[in-house]
Parts: sequence; structure tokens; C-alpha cells
Amino acid sequence: MKKNDSDQLIIAKREIAFQNEEKENSATELDIAKHEIAFQNAEKEKRAEELILANRELLFQNEEKEKRAKELVLANKELAFQNREKEKRAKELIATNKELKKAQDNIRKLNDELEQKVVERTAQLQLANKELESFSYSVSHDLRAPIRAINGYTKILLEDYSESFDEDGNQVLDAIISNSKKMGLLIDDLLAFSKLGRKEVSLSAINMNELLESVLGEFITSSGKNNQKFEIKKLPPALGDKSLIRQVWINLISNAVKYSGHKPNPKIQIGSTTTGNAVTYYIKDNGAGFDMQYYDKLFGVFQRLHSQDEFEGTGIGLAIVHKVIIRHNGNVWATSVLGEGACFYFSLRKA
Repeated sequence: MKKNDSDQLIIAKREIAFQNEEKENSATELDIAKHEIAFQNAEKEKRAEELILANRELLFQNEEKEKRAKELVLANKELAFQNREKEKRAKELIATNKELKKAQDNIRKLNDELEQKVVERTAQLQLANKELESFSYSVSHDLRAPIRAINGYTKILLEDYSESFDEDGNQVLDAIISNSKKMGLLIDDLLAFSKLGRKEVSLSAINMNELLESVLGEFITSSGKNNQKFEIKKLPPALGDKSLIRQVWINLISNAVKYSGHKPNPKIQIGSTTTGNAVTYYIKDNGAGFDMQYYDKLFGVFQRLHSQDEFEGTGIGLAIVHKVIIRHNGNVWATSVLGEGACFYFSLRKA
């Protein structure tokens, strides 16, 4: 009995030890399970937070989508409105183009008619100019004979019958001779002016220094006196008709000498400036000058800004200058202060 009890006790102890080990293992597994549950709970909380954030993001995106949808609806409405406006503008543009084409056709027709009228008027003007030049030339030639006759007969009266006239009679005869001479000068200037319209302009490079020296030499020789002081700068060459430009220099220098002749120290300056493709020449004097308010008469035929008693002249010299320079496609102008002198300018193409 004792042996059986001992064996059972041993078995019971072993069973108790086994059970204790199982309990310890179960406790260990339980701790592990608790840790796993705690970890899973923590993960669940994280997932819950992430899910909350995701839901919020999704809600935000849905709200944005709704906004975009509303904006898209508005954009579509605006696009539809713009398309309708474009269609209107297209129709208006088509109508405008039709009107523009019609206007262009009308303008083209008017231009053709205008060109035809210009051609006709130009032909008429050329014919009128030729007739006027021919008339001026004929009248000037026809006037020479009676003027010479008047002058000649008057001289005969003075030479052969001066004793038969009293002092007043002789003065009248002198006045007739003087005025007939003036008339002769007018005819000569009128002929010179008329010839300009018929003379062909032949362009070549002109050495202005040589031409001016030649003009001044002839002027001094013909006048027999020269109390003017000339200040002449070196002049560049220009393109022009030498004979016509020579007449320009003669007329302008003659004017400068004439209108500065009453000054105690007459001075004439001649020089030039170059701008681009043009050369501008100037002749400046310290003479009588003229009033600029009458400038529009300066280059007119038979227009004089001083009386015959003050300065002799026919009033054609500057008209010739103007016509010559215009025929060279240049410009001519002047500036002045009354009593202080004048400065005349003319421009030509640079050689």
C-alpha cells in the first residue's frame, strides 16, 4: 500500500509540476496575447485616426469637386456666351468686310477718275504754261521796238531841241528816258524769267568755290567799285545746272551789294552747311533788310519790299532765284530784321 501511495504521490507531483509549467506557459502566452492585443488596439487607434483624416480629406476633395463643378458650369456658360458673341462678331465682320470692299472699290474708282483728271489738268496746265511763256516772250520782244523808239526819239528831242524847252520840259524828257530804260530792264528780266521755263536743267557736279570766284570777279569788273567786305568760307560742291546756279549767285550777291550799299561798313558773308544729302548755301549782309510780315511777297514776280527811290530794281531777281532752285528740287528761303540785314539760303543736292 505504501508503495502504491508513493507512486501515486510521485505521479501527482509530476502532474502538479506539469500543470504548473502549463500555467506558466499559459501565463506567458497570456502576456504575449495581452501585448499583441495592446499592439493591435494601438494599431486600430492609428488606423481609426488615419481613417478620420482620410474621411476629412475625402470630404475636402468632394467639396473642391463641387466647387470645380460649379466653376465648370459657369465656365461653360461663359464659353457659350463668348461663342455667341464670336458668332455675332463674325457676322458683323463679314458685313464690315463687304462694306470695306465696296468702299475700296469706290476709292479705286475715284482714284482712277482723279488720276485721269490729274493727267488732263496737267496737260492743260502744261499747255497754258507754254502759251503763257510764248505770250511773255512775244510781248517782251514786241515791246522792245516801241521802247527803243521812245528812248531814241526822246534823246533826239533833248539833243536837237533842248533849247526849245524850258527846265520843266527837259525834266519831263529826262523822266521819259529814265522810265524807258527801266521798262527795258523790266523786259530783259521778263525775258530771262520766261526763258527759265523752257531751259532744260542739266545736272552735274559744280565746284562752287570756282563758280563763286568767277561771279565775284565779273561783278567787281562790271561795277567798277567794291566797297563791300566779303567774308567767304570754303564751299562744298553740289549737283546743279552750272549756268542757272551762276545766275542764282549773281542775283543774290547783287541784292546783297545793293541793299548794304548805304551802310558805312557794308559786309557780306557767304558760307554753307551740310545736312544729310543736301548742301545749304547762304549769303548774309548787314544792309537794309526787310519786314518779315511781307515775306510771302519776297519771291513773287514784280514784288518789291522797298521803293524805287530807295533801291533800284525790277522785282524779278528773287523770282528767278526761286524758280531756278525749285526746278533743281531744292528750297530757297530768307530771314531778316528790318534795318539790320538779311540772310538768303538755298539748298541743292550734295555732289
